[in-house]
Amino acid sequence: MSADFLEERINDLIRYGSSLVDEFAVDIVASSGGLEYRALRHPYPVRKFDISYMLDSATTYSALLGIYYRAHGKFAGFRARCFDEWSSNGAKGTPTAFDQSMILVSTGVYQLAKIYGTDKTAGATGYAFRQIKKPVSGTVLVGIGSTAIRSADWSVDTTTGIVTFAADIAGTITSIGQSASAVLTIGAHSFVTGMSVQISGVNGMTQINGLRALITGTDATHITVAINSSAFSTYTSGGVVHARPQAGESVTAGYEFDYPVRFNSTLPVGQDYPGFRPVDGVELIELLNP
Repeated sequence: MSADFLEERINDLIRYGSSLVDEFAVDIVASSGGLEYRALRHPYPVRKFDISYMLDSATTYSALLGIYYRAHGKFAGFRARCFDEWSSNGAKGTPTAFDQSMILVSTGVYQLAKIYGTDKTAGATGYAFRQIKKPVSGTVLVGIGSTAIRSADWSVDTTTGIVTFAADIAGTITSIGQSASAVLTIGAHSFVTGMSVQISGVNGMTQINGLRALITGTDATHITVAINSSAFSTYTSGGVVHARPQAGESVTAGYEFDYPVRFNSTLPVGQDYPGFRPVDGVELIELLNP
């Protein structure tokens, strides 16, 4: 754990009575003639939360003061759940493996992200998106194309939002049968049932190229995949099968997430009423580099 980030989740800090705003880093310059020139520094919104509300219980009061002191005020960041948006599927929908495209970092390595405004065509600056660096443990799902990928074939770092696929397994195809579930001859291999594979480079049965499906059975030299090849052309030669995502494939994810935030103000607590403590002007700000 970094000294300036506390990997703890505060569930009830951003709640009813709070407010939020997303802000973009835009440089605006006005000319002497009254013209305005604008430059967008980056496509990432930064969310600010005003958590001024009435502390009506000793538990809430203790939790707020506790994280403020553990964070040393504005110094350290921490995880906060926003009751208005915490899912990859809309604001609060149940995550699926196909909710959001991931950002390619390097071969087999991807960054979780959430893209906004996709109901319409983006302008020249593209879509705004949030890099999701604090996914909730146990909620991340991954897909390639229309196939959900079993968790044994990838891992996620819940402190960075980086998804890493297992090392690629590949096989050279020497035969494909025409059947309701295609049987591929690939010689000795280490594929297992439940793994997802993509097929490419096949001659003759070209309809199968680019398709990805789950392996439904194996033996020493064959794999059976959930592709109906019965109406495809006859296989003649060539072809390879890969487990890892290949160029041109859509790699997606679903998840619940927390916001990495820090205090952007001091913590003034009123002493107006016995048992009730008004908290005024307290702001949290999202961290882009937690």
